Amino acid sequence: MELRYPLLLIFGIVIIIGVTVFSSKKKEKYQSGTKIANTKYIKENPYFKKTIIKYKKILFTLKCLCIFSMIISILLISRPNKVNTQNSGEYNRDIVLCMDISSSVYELDQELVKHYKNTVKSLKGERFAISIFNTTSVTLSPLTDDYEYVLDILDKIDKGIYVTLNMTEATQSGYTSQETLYYSQYIEQGTIENYEERGSSIIGDGLASCIYNFSNLDEDRTRIIIFSTDNEDASKKPITTLEDAAALANKKGIIVFGIGTKEIDEEYEKAMRDAIEKNGGKYYSENSNSINEIVDNIEKTSKSLLENKIETKKIDTPELPFILLLISVSALIILNKKVNI
Repeated sequence: MELRYPLLLIFGIVIIIGVTVFSSKKKEKYQSGTKIANTKYIKENPYFKKTIIKYKKILFTLKCLCIFSMIISILLISRPNKVNTQNSGEYNRDIVLCMDISSSVYELDQELVKHYKNTVKSLKGERFAISIFNTTSVTLSPLTDDYEYVLDILDKIDKGIYVTLNMTEATQSGYTSQETLYYSQYIEQGTIENYEERGSSIIGDGLASCIYNFSNLDEDRTRIIIFSTDNEDASKKPITTLEDAAALANKKGIIVFGIGTKEIDEEYEKAMRDAIEKNGGKYYSENSNSINEIVDNIEKTSKSLLENKIETKKIDTPELPFILLLISVSALIILNKKVNI
């Protein structure tokens, strides 16, 4: 335990010692009051002697408790604390979960969200971001190491897909109409802007938008996108293609792990696999081991702690002195009552 103001404690103890010594000096007998004659018999009475001894003991204890309480009070004012050294560095590895949220991919997304929750829990120190897309892309979470926040968003995506696919069942299982509206809108709001003009499932734009979720692309960091889609592009006016977006990711030093649905068309799967793997990424078919394989591959990518992230904080620890002071004051009150009696 350390003190923020140790000199205050020393100064206070010196004053207490000085006051105690000064007050303990014997005063002249019979300085005031009236003398009583013939007290010898009373003083020699066993009961009187016993009572006086008890009184002196209680009085001595009261004085000690007063001194102790004053010392503890000064100790509290001196602010006892402990030094807490914490490594708050984060790994130089960023991961963006980039999800096609069109209705044809709902079942894949629902399965992936459950695995993503475990992924977030298993990879500590990284920063995560979540982006969903259909006609347009929406960032639900920027890069952050607040895992509780990321897990909360994944939970909302999971509920959004569930109530959208099972509206009646959701209502019967306890979801209110307001909740079903909220969760369904959570995954649809902003992702189908200009649907009539642009079409849906704009795969290339979705991946490209996720690329720019990474901050400071010129910094030396490991960047990964976990990209899930059925690659059924129903767009009318895409800004970029999947091939161009994958090439851009490679140019920016971003590794793309792509996951296709179980029922992905063979032609779409080949196009997605070629676009991703040609640019340094890895393609996976949807199965129970896909996410585990991705996690293993993520672990194999380089990572190192950012420098200068060790934080030293002083945390006040008044608990023990406060408890001692409370006990001391309580004892003072009890003993003082006995003396008064």
